[in-house]
Amino acid sequence: MATAAAAAAAAAFSPLRRRLPLHHRGRRLLAVAAALSPEPPAPTPTTSPPPPPRKGYFPKRNEVLELTCEGLAFKGKGVCRVDGSTFVLLCDGALPGERLLARVRRIRRGAFAEAAKLRTLEPHRDAVDAPCPLAADCGGCKAQSLAYAAQIRHKHLQVRELLVNFGKFDPRKMESSEPDAILKPIVPCDEIFRYRNKMEFSFGTKRWMQREWKEEKDDEVVKEEKVEGDGYSLGLHAPGFFDKVLHVEKCLLQSEPADKVLAIVQETWLDPALGLTPYDVHKHVGFLKHLMIRTGRNITTGAPEVMVNFVTSCYKPELLEPLVNNITKIPEVVSIMNNVNTSVGNTSVGEEEYTLYGKPTITEMLRGLTFQISANSFFQTNTKQADVLYKLIGESAGLKGDGSEIILDLFCGTGTIGLTLARRAKHVYGYEVVPEAIADAKKNAKLNGISNATFVQGDLNKINETFGKEFPKPDIIISDPNRPGMHMKLIKWLLEVKAPRIVYVSCNPATCARDLDYLCHGVEEKDLKGCYELKTVIPVDMFPHTPHIECICVLELC
Repeated sequence: MATAAAAAAAAAFSPLRRRLPLHHRGRRLLAVAAALSPEPPAPTPTTSPPPPPRKGYFPKRNEVLELTCEGLAFKGKGVCRVDGSTFVLLCDGALPGERLLARVRRIRRGAFAEAAKLRTLEPHRDAVDAPCPLAADCGGCKAQSLAYAAQIRHKHLQVRELLVNFGKFDPRKMESSEPDAILKPIVPCDEIFRYRNKMEFSFGTKRWMQREWKEEKDDEVVKEEKVEGDGYSLGLHAPGFFDKVLHVEKCLLQSEPADKVLAIVQETWLDPALGLTPYDVHKHVGFLKHLMIRTGRNITTGAPEVMVNFVTSCYKPELLEPLVNNITKIPEVVSIMNNVNTSVGNTSVGEEEYTLYGKPTITEMLRGLTFQISANSFFQTNTKQADVLYKLIGESAGLKGDGSEIILDLFCGTGTIGLTLARRAKHVYGYEVVPEAIADAKKNAKLNGISNATFVQGDLNKINETFGKEFPKPDIIISDPNRPGMHMKLIKWLLEVKAPRIVYVSCNPATCARDLDYLCHGVEEKDLKGCYELKTVIPVDMFPHTPHIECICVLELC
């Protein structure tokens, strides 16, 4: 199937393949994608047979081509081909079923290519009007023009194909229509807009406008990048640029109170009389670096609480005073912070933090617990869907509820998963590399009166033979790694400790499929034998209109 080819292509570009040289990665993509290509329909008496595929065809750099998109790959790139060719081109912004004009940008050692979409020739099968006029250029939620039902269908398919092709699991056990199937139906998100509780915008000296394309007589397509001179901007970085910012007046992903804050900042900061300047990433001069807006809830009333955080290059509160005075007119704003970052880097975390108005934290509720969120705290970005996710994790953990079980929470972050399970467990041990996250986890445990949780700062990619001696053997292990997945040292330790149940929570289905393969089927070159059986995989859509997929996987000891 074409969709299968797309999912296979998705896997080839994941971190799962980054250990391979680039040319091996490309050849793998071509082989898998070609093997799963749709068979051409048999000719009928009334139709002429299609032209044979041009198997030896390779595009040239800067060549303009008509492409057909067959599916979605890793990071949401469209898997495209020229009609009659087996050659794969990855094109950002292309959606399944769409015919488009694109310009070849890079040739990856003759195995595949990357192309830039110029314009749509024929819309895709599930086309809808994107409500945001910047959707095609911003890059933050570029699938807005694809119907949501189609979005989650393609995400589910991608998980399935990765489990089959890279996890090496039986495809017959992946059919979600069967009651005993391993792969369950994807859990959609009820709110597909206004779901983010945190947005970070950047101040810039160069205002990047929407792309325009001009066709010349020789059929070449030239990119015209419109920049309003040195016009200042506040918004999101243009895809692929660190120094150009797409001016954003409102964002449909953040809360309405947060949009009010953004609007007031936009109305105020460009007033020349205030003397506010954006930070220049080339000259390393200027004052304003970032604007971060977070939304929480008052635990008593349930009303929204908004924190505004200005990241600046130095501490000059008098320059921010006009902004503070205007922003505090919004009743939902309860906190205005100033993080001072004197480094030339682009991080939003400051070396010093000052409270300009209100309190230094906001609160949020999750699975009946209260969490205090500071300007730089990690917290699940989609609160309502996180509640759904954590409920499923709790069910997947299968706790007896008698307080007899030990839980090991790996990559615990600020402790949210472990704390939601702690009251039904004997003890929770959480490990996380980021010291600030561990500090927040301890605060959250104290805030909620939870005394049976211990949080330890440590790098799980660098564990040694002493790891595991400081806590009892776990009955249940929760592992929630970041996108690269789990290190081989940790895989080896898990296969040695043999906990009865592992709940693997993944934000990257490609590395998830790899790690599940190791845990269930072993690693031959490392002489490791798998000792787990994969029971269920539940995909959860946390971020509509984006390519991101969360998965909850349950493994039981064989």
